[in-house]
Amino acid sequence: MNNAQLVQALQASIAPCVLISGGGLLLLSMSNRLSRPIERIRHLCDVIKNHPHHNHESTVEQIRILYTRSKLLRSAIACLICSIALVSGIVLLLFLGSLYALTVTPAIDILFVLSLIFLLISMGLFLMDIYWALDSLQIEIRHSQNTHSV
Repeated sequence: MNNAQLVQALQASIAPCVLISGGGLLLLSMSNRLSRPIERIRHLCDVIKNHPHHNHESTVEQIRILYTRSKLLRSAIACLICSIALVSGIVLLLFLGSLYALTVTPAIDILFVLSLIFLLISMGLFLMDIYWALDSLQIEIRHSQNTHSV
């Protein structure tokens, strides 16, 4: 491989690298978001343990929603990691294709489509988490209003 071919391979790898970088930022956001419901579940479980004689119906409902959110975020993170891994495979194929003069276009096309599908699924799951977060908040508001009206 001469220098011109190497430069061409590196140029072709720039766009996928941007996708990897953007995916990394999304991954950071999702993992930070995942820590919130996990910590909240731990807190609510402590509330139930420390006050066993209270009615914990709304607390249990919140735990259920928070656990659902945690599972959604876990799945979103897994899909995003798959997307990033596929894009990394694209970069590898681009480099190997240039290095060894291989025809890798069909494989790159398939990996790119799969990567975008995983990214779309991940974003859909992330959006579902946002909707569930509002449901959890609604329960907390309702519980707060019931407590103050008694």
